[in-house]
Amino acid sequence: MKRPQSYVRAAVAALAIAVSIPSLSFAADASTCVKPVNLNKADVTILSECVTGLGPKKAEAIVAYRTEHDGKFKSVDEIASVKGIGPKRAEKLKSQLIV
Repeated sequence: MKRPQSYVRAAVAALAIAVSIPSLSFAADASTCVKPVNLNKADVTILSECVTGLGPKKAEAIVAYRTEHDGKFKSVDEIASVKGIGPKRAEKLKSQLIV
């Protein structure tokens, strides 16, 4: 007969697996994202979850850049000026963004 701790461990493991399944995740997905994403209004979460090619770090850099430059981007091309986003990445992102 198994000890009660074994059942608890099994339940915790099952819960961990269930939470990691993408279809059960509570994060934003493509169906909840409105594209194109507005660079001047989107927060870190929206940028990182709705713009393909941006993770949390780059999204944070975009928000920081926006804050440092009067709170807004003047054009989508200005994204190439954000630290860590060069011309090649900017070109790939432009179709998903507006100002």
